Amino acid sequence: MPYKRITLTHFLLQEQRRLGRSGVFTALMTDILTACKMVSHEVNRGALVGNHGVAGSENVQGEEQKKLDVLANDIFLHMNALGGNYAAMASEELEDVHAVHGTAEGRYLLLFDPLDGSSNIDVNISVGSIFSILRLPEGADASKADAFLQPGVQQVCAGYALYGSSTMLVLTTGSGVHGFTLDRDVGMFFLTHPNMTIPADTKEFAINASRARFWEPPVKRYVDECLAGKEGPRGKDFNMRWVASMVAEVHRILVRGGVFMYPKDAENAKKGGKLRLMYEANPMAFIIEQAGGAATTGTERIMEVQPTDLHQRIAVILGSKNEVELIESYHKG
Repeated sequence: MPYKRITLTHFLLQEQRRLGRSGVFTALMTDILTACKMVSHEVNRGALVGNHGVAGSENVQGEEQKKLDVLANDIFLHMNALGGNYAAMASEELEDVHAVHGTAEGRYLLLFDPLDGSSNIDVNISVGSIFSILRLPEGADASKADAFLQPGVQQVCAGYALYGSSTMLVLTTGSGVHGFTLDRDVGMFFLTHPNMTIPADTKEFAINASRARFWEPPVKRYVDECLAGKEGPRGKDFNMRWVASMVAEVHRILVRGGVFMYPKDAENAKKGGKLRLMYEANPMAFIIEQAGGAATTGTERIMEVQPTDLHQRIAVILGSKNEVELIESYHKG
């Protein structure tokens, strides 16, 4: 029966009781849920209310912002400041830390990409929001970036919202990965994908093939072997996918397996890679690993990388464990 489903709020309360924790974490997650529902609403209204198009500004990385980038960022900052559970926040769209001055003593730090895949907004392809929660270190100054510079293994929670044909929220608190779907009529997220797991083997990979001329030899070798199909060294045919939205790519992998690659290459090597360690790579690596997959830069586990900058970029290879380990062996060989 549909009305016997578990809501995300009830799920969090059950986890809270199981772990013997206070209600602070449940409260701060509620703020994130509200922000995601508001962003979903704005994404779905789209061109009807003028949400499409560019905002006429650039973010800290010098990338052109879409109107929804700015709006989603404002929503996340506002909704997650109200509860006073966060000491500070950091956004992919902002250069500096955003300190929170609430009524409660915030013990957590929030990092987020308010609208991942925003280049797809105007063509109505799935976009999403990514978030990561850290504890505020004892004695740390929350208004300084140093408080956030913790390796991914220190994450308390990570998740993403996917704004597609339905709105889903997928998260982990370190004990598996669970997916929740928004019932718009009720206004609540319900558990629809418990204990999501990634098969160790796959016949599907995702990479931006237009960058092939820049790839390093290990990546080129792997892709060439996949494209060779049954007649090649892998002995099987592969499919290639590319959505240009990390949330959509990772969600597909969680549902049916696969590998996602945005490797370091000859063009982006000076920056360390393309994707952001703190806002994209770490939270997605946490989710992937908790679902039984693997996440690497090609040479080291993503979640063990010690960040040196809030907007640090990194190479990302994640997904089905056996494929990721094969790619990593090519880098190390």
